[in-house]
Amino acid sequence: MLRTRRGPASVLLALVLVLTAAGCRDSALQPESAPVDATPTPTVSADVRTPEPQARPKPKTRSRKPAASPSPSITVPDIKVPKSFDGPVTGGDVSWPQCPKGMGIPQKRSLGLPMPVPSAKFVILGLTNGPGFTPNPCLPAQVQWVKDRGLMAAAYAVNSYPDAQALAEHGDDGPFDGTSRLGALSNVGYQQARYNIATMHSAGLSSPIVWMDVEPVPVFEWSSDRQANAAVIVGAARGYTDAGYPIGTYSTPALWEGVVGDLRLNVPEWRAAGQTSMAEALRRCEDDWVFAGGRGVLGQWVEDGRDRNVTCPGTSSQMYRWFHQY
Repeated sequence: MLRTRRGPASVLLALVLVLTAAGCRDSALQPESAPVDATPTPTVSADVRTPEPQARPKPKTRSRKPAASPSPSITVPDIKVPKSFDGPVTGGDVSWPQCPKGMGIPQKRSLGLPMPVPSAKFVILGLTNGPGFTPNPCLPAQVQWVKDRGLMAAAYAVNSYPDAQALAEHGDDGPFDGTSRLGALSNVGYQQARYNIATMHSAGLSSPIVWMDVEPVPVFEWSSDRQANAAVIVGAARGYTDAGYPIGTYSTPALWEGVVGDLRLNVPEWRAAGQTSMAEALRRCEDDWVFAGGRGVLGQWVEDGRDRNVTCPGTSSQMYRWFHQY
């Protein structure tokens, strides 16, 4: 083989071919291009300055709670509860006859009779000056007398048949049908009870029960119609109970039947024995002296010009049901 001598041009051409071949090899070794993201790259404006990092905020200091104010001083009233007794307890009852002489309505002037004996543990105070709508003229003074001695107390009230004026004034005033005669009479009895409650409150007398005194009322007599009389008593009973007061009845079998016939209220009974003794009053507690269908709670007798009273068996252990303790 014959050798050909190369000149400068041929050398330059060979160098170009070598460099070109090397460039192609480098391209073949490069990986495939990554997929193009179609989302345009956001452009940052040149005049927007990158905010400088802020200092970390200091942790908040918990505010100290104000010191709790001291609890208010609460004064608990001295609530007195009547004592319980194992045996009979004696007391008395008073009303307008025990007021100083000359007080009260003309038909029922007070007599100045003595107050209960020193040994009395309770007193039952009358709210009326005889008939309905007439207050005991010295009730506040009698209530104070009881308070001064720290005795137990309760209330009683006399009911009476209304006159024409009371019937006209109160016959339509109450929960009963005032268009009927019996309904109107019941409304009058209802208002008698409400009047007596107002009298009790104004005198400052507290009582857990109101005893309804049902007996003849001299000068203010009951009618000869026992059903009409009973309507008055039924109305009064509702007047007390609507006001939140339990009721009891005071009478004897003969007196009760003479006024209201066979009316039965089936409530506690306070039974009178008249001018007798404590032994007889206790005997009246027995079932054969029932007059209105209830059980005996108190017996009453008269001695030395005073109305004396004694608790029936089983009553003395629950004095709170019948008396308020002063």
